[in-house]
Amino acid sequence: MHVVDAVHARSSIRAFLDTPVDDQVLRELLADAARAPSGGNVQPWRVYVVNGEAMTRLRDFLPTQPPIEPTEYDIYPKALTEPYRTNRFTVGEQMYALLGIPREDKAARLTQFARNGDFFGAPAALFCFVDRQMGPPQWSDLGMFLQTFMLLATERGLSTCAQEYWSVRHGAIRSFVGAPDDEMLFCGMAIGRADPDAPVNALRSERMPLDAWARFV
Repeated sequence: MHVVDAVHARSSIRAFLDTPVDDQVLRELLADAARAPSGGNVQPWRVYVVNGEAMTRLRDFLPTQPPIEPTEYDIYPKALTEPYRTNRFTVGEQMYALLGIPREDKAARLTQFARNGDFFGAPAALFCFVDRQMGPPQWSDLGMFLQTFMLLATERGLSTCAQEYWSVRHGAIRSFVGAPDDEMLFCGMAIGRADPDAPVNALRSERMPLDAWARFV
């Protein structure tokens, strides 16, 4: 697979099959993803993998924990301006349309949102933490690492969904994986094989035209 093919094939999957993912495959993907760019070669990512029996234990553990916690960072700016606000709104409306959930059905929308907490049925997941001493440049390194992992997973026939949802359950995840207090949870990621029959997996988020955000000087 060419890199450009993986870029266009990758999407955020929100319905997975329960087909197991081998630990060795995840080890190989992580090792390869660690070749992602990192300023000063700091390599700030700290990753905890949950798979197989550990995923079963995590699914049993989560209902015993607080359902929502205050986040340790702002997922979005508090007053998101245009065009960013519309971009975010549009993809949400596209997703709920595929699911047949109208805007006024708040209960159904909350139920769909809650599926984040089950990794959308994925059999494996990772959690990406970062040392609290790190700043925005190192957080950008996390993004490059995660993107590299997702493209490599696409090449191996796996699907993913990066989930900042877990920032509202950071205490539960920290407790389960045993992360130290000097590490902050950035996001989780569901990993598995996409359910080809799930309508939500047909979602392809729109991108603004090049001329809207790039200027050749």
